[in-house]
Amino acid sequence: MMTKKSISASRASLILFLCQMITALEVPLDPILLKELSQPPTITQQSPKDYIVDPRENIVIQCEAKGKPPPSFSWTRNGTHFDIDKDARVTVKPNSGTLVINIMNGGKTEAYEGVYQCTARNERGAAISNNIVIRPSRSPLWTKEKVEPKHVREGDPLVLHCSPPVGLPPPIIFWMDNSFQRLPQNERVSQGLNGDLYFSNVKPEDTREDYICYARFNHTQTIQQKQPISVKVFSTKPLTERRPTLLTPVGSTSNKVELRGNVLLLECIAEGLPTPVIRWIKEGGELPINRTFFENFKKTLKIIEVSEADSGKYKCVARNPLGSTHHTITVTVKAAPYWITAPRNLVLSPGEDGTLICRANGNPKPNISWLTNGVPIAIAPEDPSRKVDGDTIIFSDVQERSSAVYQCNASNEYGYLLANAFVNVLAEPPRILTPANKLYQVIANNPALLDCAFFGSPVPEIEWFKGVKGSILRGDLYVFHDNGTLEIPVAQKDSTGTYTCVARNKLGKVQNEVHLEVKDPTMIIKQPEYKIIQRGGQVSFECTIKHDPTLIPTIMWLKDNGELPDDERFIIHKDSLAIMNVTDKDDGTYTCVANTTLDSVSASAVLTVVDRPNPPFDLELTDQLERSIQLSWIPGYDNNSPITNFVIEYEDGMHEPGVWHYQAEVRGTQTTVQLKLSPYVNYSFRVIAVNEIGRSQPSEASEQYLTKAAKPDENPSGVQGIGSEPDNLVIIWEPLKGFQSNGPGLQYKVSWRQKDVGDEWTSVIVANVSKYIVSGTPTFVPYEIKVQALNDLGYAPEPAEVIGHSGEDLPMVAPGNVQVHIVNSTLAKVHWDPVPLKTVRGHLQGYRIYYWKVQSLSKRRRRHVEKKILTFSGNKTHGMLPGLEPYSSYKLNVRVVNGKGEGPASPDKLFKTPEGVPSAPSFLKITNPTLDSLTLEWGPPTHPNGVLIAYTLKFQPINSTHELGPLVEIRIPANETSLILSNLNYSTRYKFYFYAQTSVGAGSQITEEAVTIMDEAGILPPAVGAGKGYSETLFATSPVIHTVHLTFYKVRPVYPRIRNFTASAAETYANISWEYEGPDHVNFYVEYGVAGSKEDWKKEIVNGSRSFFVLKGLTPGTSYKVRVGAEGLSGFVSSEDVFETGPAMASRQVDIATQGWFIGLMCAVALLILILLIVCFIRRNKGGKYPVKEKEDAHADPEIQPMKEDDGTFGEYSDAEDHKPLKKGSRTPSDRTVKKEDSDDSLVDYGEGVNGQFNEDGSFIGQYSGKKEKEPAEGNESSEAPSPVNAMNSFV
Repeated sequence: MMTKKSISASRASLILFLCQMITALEVPLDPILLKELSQPPTITQQSPKDYIVDPRENIVIQCEAKGKPPPSFSWTRNGTHFDIDKDARVTVKPNSGTLVINIMNGGKTEAYEGVYQCTARNERGAAISNNIVIRPSRSPLWTKEKVEPKHVREGDPLVLHCSPPVGLPPPIIFWMDNSFQRLPQNERVSQGLNGDLYFSNVKPEDTREDYICYARFNHTQTIQQKQPISVKVFSTKPLTERRPTLLTPVGSTSNKVELRGNVLLLECIAEGLPTPVIRWIKEGGELPINRTFFENFKKTLKIIEVSEADSGKYKCVARNPLGSTHHTITVTVKAAPYWITAPRNLVLSPGEDGTLICRANGNPKPNISWLTNGVPIAIAPEDPSRKVDGDTIIFSDVQERSSAVYQCNASNEYGYLLANAFVNVLAEPPRILTPANKLYQVIANNPALLDCAFFGSPVPEIEWFKGVKGSILRGDLYVFHDNGTLEIPVAQKDSTGTYTCVARNKLGKVQNEVHLEVKDPTMIIKQPEYKIIQRGGQVSFECTIKHDPTLIPTIMWLKDNGELPDDERFIIHKDSLAIMNVTDKDDGTYTCVANTTLDSVSASAVLTVVDRPNPPFDLELTDQLERSIQLSWIPGYDNNSPITNFVIEYEDGMHEPGVWHYQAEVRGTQTTVQLKLSPYVNYSFRVIAVNEIGRSQPSEASEQYLTKAAKPDENPSGVQGIGSEPDNLVIIWEPLKGFQSNGPGLQYKVSWRQKDVGDEWTSVIVANVSKYIVSGTPTFVPYEIKVQALNDLGYAPEPAEVIGHSGEDLPMVAPGNVQVHIVNSTLAKVHWDPVPLKTVRGHLQGYRIYYWKVQSLSKRRRRHVEKKILTFSGNKTHGMLPGLEPYSSYKLNVRVVNGKGEGPASPDKLFKTPEGVPSAPSFLKITNPTLDSLTLEWGPPTHPNGVLIAYTLKFQPINSTHELGPLVEIRIPANETSLILSNLNYSTRYKFYFYAQTSVGAGSQITEEAVTIMDEAGILPPAVGAGKGYSETLFATSPVIHTVHLTFYKVRPVYPRIRNFTASAAETYANISWEYEGPDHVNFYVEYGVAGSKEDWKKEIVNGSRSFFVLKGLTPGTSYKVRVGAEGLSGFVSSEDVFETGPAMASRQVDIATQGWFIGLMCAVALLILILLIVCFIRRNKGGKYPVKEKEDAHADPEIQPMKEDDGTFGEYSDAEDHKPLKKGSRTPSDRTVKKEDSDDSLVDYGEGVNGQFNEDGSFIGQYSGKKEKEPAEGNESSEAPSPVNAMNSFV
């Protein structure tokens, strides 16, 4: 069975690798293989060479080894065999060579001091451990001594010696007082490497009696204490300064030897006054970078991991202002032996060759010696297959008896190295250790590593094949590793398949199959994007991934490469991360990590949280002068949006406490501003920071600053002189604000004099007010005026003078010489002479024309006078009168206007307007249709605008495909009101255009359509052109016979639209009706909802192509909006209408069947029905008429048949012999007039009154006709032509 494992996992778990040299191989650590193969011993664990043990604990000397068969162990002590069985305190751990020496029960560690060595042996050889030196740790007590107090003169040097006892290992030294507090150290006072405490110079504060040196022995966890040392510093003045001298080391030179790889510590401590400063240099070179450190206030130079290159002369220089001294330390770096090439185990097959190499270096150069199975090779049994050549042993034509463990020892005076390496001679057929049918999965375009862990002796050769019968793999597409692994550097989808590994040597052959699957890489196709969000808002990061369908991805979000905060504000969705109510702590980098078992991808985005700045703080006032001060502040945090500017505000605590005013504004980089001040103001300042997000909260207010009082700097503004009466002058001004007063006692000096008469100034001083009235002035004369501010300290500068006027009075004179010039029938120009300015007695504002219509010259009747007014500003002498009615008589007069009002009117001027073109005829109706004639009747124009001279009639036929025939024109005298058109085609629709004329020209036209009746039992078409408000009157003039030869033209198709959309509401339902023009077979729908509501429209489907609908289930007393649409016509809906249902009515529980009026009504209805039945019976048996049932059989849709309004029965049609028109059910007036001025959108245009009725279920009782055309179509032009008129009745 296949075991799935990724390439990375297989590489991590691979516990073997084959290093195939020409003559050797290594045995892999495969547990099954190790159980089967013989192997010489190998030391796997041992105690350190220098092993210091705690005398209070048992001694454990480790020695662990492996081999096949398992090795046995033996020990030597001080070079002789250590018989473990003879010492009851010594035991060996089971299956181990580790010694345990029991000291806890009365034993002494000193008895077991010595040099120990472990030997692990089996039939293939013997391995030995290092020489392990066992020494017990020691922490001896201080020797008793009498410590004399130290008396030192101030400024002198001092050394307090510690001289700790010699321990194993050496103790750690530190100085403390009686309270176990470390004594402070600095450049003047410091501890040396030897533990002594050095004072470069003493001060009185160094006097104390508890200088105590402590020695801590870490191995035994004990601390030893020296006797306290007392130091007393006495003063002598003056102090004598001196140049530095060295306290340690002594002399000018010294030597230091250090071993390679250790830490080099060099020390220089100097005394002097002032305290010297130490500096280190290396003669002829630089101190090594990255390995040099300065400690103990630069008194100690520390170089880590020293090498031979660090040998040389190091100089320390101690310097103070009086001079310097130096010391040179010659450093020599020696080296204990270290490996260059340590010997490695050899696994050989019989007859092979091999080498063991042991190379080491050191200073001095180490000596190399070989041992075999723990015995010097010189006295070991001979082996003809080996030859020793210095640091190399050469093996040739080995046999199984050549198996042994060899030891290489490299030693010099500073130490030794000991390494074991075995030679194992094996004869083994090939084995493949990688599990069979192992499955490897890798992402496309990545390397694929297919394992073939093998073992054999001799070393097998490895070959790879793809597929069951594939050829051997070769070429640049593959890499073959020595450990048997096949590498595909760039795996593609076609690399998927089964691969076979074959291992063979002279003893056999073996093969193994593994499987490779190449997956699509995981990709982030929509990465999170950089976001800037204001604090308190919400933000979302998107992370959409695409992955191999056979892999299961997991998405993890990180913040700043760590886990997301445990906060419910962080909401993780499938493809996004949302953060609600963002705070400042949310600022950072967010990373989306998509993981599968084979790969991982990530994408990051930065979230910057911005907000209004924090308020500034620490406001400070400096440079305080009488008229200026300097304000400085510290900006608050800008919340990631740079501060663009600072706004400075001030409060006047004396005049307007609690009210803050704008003072200044500076750039966001500025934190200091010089502010101008006004006198006599108690200032406080605050600062507001502004960034792109908004304004910060104001800072805390600064301290208050009161400026001195002074004379006012400015005078009031807005000074005016305006009279409120003809005999006064009102002087007003804008008073100064509190801080503008500059001092106490603010008043105003008001001065005035009449202009250009040489009068002296008249002045008064008033309190802090804003108005002064001068009485007894002449009417409307100019005055010079000025207002000056003053306070207790004096007057403001001299104010500027302004000109004002005393009060106005009504004008005295009317404009003269008024003339009217007629421009056209609706426009006139008026001229007049201006009045003298002195008579205006005020500010001239203009002239005003009053005009009104006296009468219309055509109607010769007076009408209600409605005066109109036009005002012309300024000193104009003419003006235009627009919008006049033609052929009318007008009057006008002109008046002058000032600030007080109008003057007297000029005499009325009479003028007349000329004729214009008339309006459309008031109505046009067509009656008495026959086979070949129609009767036209009309009314004169409502506004003839002159003397009518004639009417013009134009008409043309329209066929069933809406094509137009030739246009015929007839001129009719102005005194005619009707016309009979004869010799028309039967059953033909005609369109008529009719207008009136004056001498000026033709007026607007009215249009109508009509149909001559069918020949021989044809259906009588309904009357067309019915208006309303007229009774039907039939009369005729002399017939005009006009024979027409028809030629038809194509009419433009009708554009879809819904017209005459009406809604009539009851308590809980509403009847909706409309008319439609456009393509046939359209399904309608009605949408409605509560007016003013944001809810979606409710939709009701209309059955069939009906043009009415009943909305039921409405709420009483509620306003609704409604509209009609046609399905299939995108965006085609009517305009909206609004209606309101009636209020809910309380029902009466009355049985109307018992009411007298109801019984009488039912009797009357029954009698009426009886009469109607008799009449119908008589008319049916008269003139060969047939009932409507036969007509219904002939036509599929009975709903389009007309219903008679007068008797409630279905209409009957006359036969071919009877051409008299019959009455049809209609809601229109009987005279069928059409009024031009009625709205095009009303039902009048369609032959319906606005009060058309509905049945309760929404069926409309009445007729619908086509739309009336407004313009004639001449030549090739086309116009809309409605379909034939149908009457519709519906019964429920």
